[in-house]
Amino acid sequence: MFMLHQRLQEDTVDVVRLGLSRVLLMNDSSFPWLILVPEREGTSEIYELNVADRAVLIEEIAIASEIIRQLYSPDKINAGALGNLVPQLHIHVIGRFRTDRAWPGPVWGTGPAQPYAEEELDIVSGRLKKAFEQRVASDGGQ
Repeated sequence: MFMLHQRLQEDTVDVVRLGLSRVLLMNDSSFPWLILVPEREGTSEIYELNVADRAVLIEEIAIASEIIRQLYSPDKINAGALGNLVPQLHIHVIGRFRTDRAWPGPVWGTGPAQPYAEEELDIVSGRLKKAFEQRVASDGGQ
């Protein structure tokens, strides 16, 4: 049975589930920041996924990246799996702007998170959910 790591539960909001991954929105309004968590219990590294799941994960990262590009028009999209604090496999997909507080460096350690106001969080997560659902529908439910 898959269980989401406690830290991810505390720092994120559920957006949608894809074929392999749970898509979460990081509760930090400083960046358009999604986290994809492949729902495979006990997995901490990408190479631990089987070949089929690795292929699905790459496609899901591409979809998340395209949605961030569509909704936010960032200058760059960063994608990475670190797992130094949260051992459960998860992939960060972050829209970056030349004007953001961390540019051109990584987002980690650049300041405290700026949580969304509750109403804004509902709007942002709803917009993201709709974008993912439309994308999945246009791909024929895959």
